[in-house]
Amino acid sequence: MAILKFRIYFEEDDSVYRDVVIKHTQSFKDLHDAILKAYEFDSKHQATFYRSNEAWQKGREISLEVYDKPYKAAPLLMAETTIGSEIKDTNQRFIYNYDFNKNWSFLIELINVSKDENHKISYPATSRVEGIAPSQYGTKGLLGDKFADIEEKYDLTKSAEGFAEKDADGEDIGFGEEGVAGDDEEV
Repeated sequence: MAILKFRIYFEEDDSVYRDVVIKHTQSFKDLHDAILKAYEFDSKHQATFYRSNEAWQKGREISLEVYDKPYKAAPLLMAETTIGSEIKDTNQRFIYNYDFNKNWSFLIELINVSKDENHKISYPATSRVEGIAPSQYGTKGLLGDKFADIEEKYDLTKSAEGFAEKDADGEDIGFGEEGVAGDDEEV
């Protein structure tokens, strides 16, 4: 059985990538799940793969489901399409789009084919991690609602106590001439 190793680059930064090993008989749905797991994304959004060429042009679409959008040709479905059936070249490439609103794009390149299956590994699996993955929902998404509560409780928009703010002319506000709080000012 062939084991395929794909390098999945985060589109905007090729120093951020994940290597995923997968059996050629597994489906694109399995690869989709492996990519989301490798980049620590949830599985709540729409997704699609495109077969690609050396110039990263989009070809045949392999979609999670048939979406309400115009297609030149009906897409293949991830759950029904094995990865091996779409490998047309030893350097096969795919483009993976996730969450059509945020438009996360990943470039996928076949980097190795092996006949040696490791029976200790449950395929698909992440075999290498390079760089810090982008945060799917930004900082608040990482911290959840707790960050919003902290931000509201401590009003992080105000200056910290003991630090002066500057006015439009660059002069300190809230401190007397000597840099010490005036009689009528709070410390």
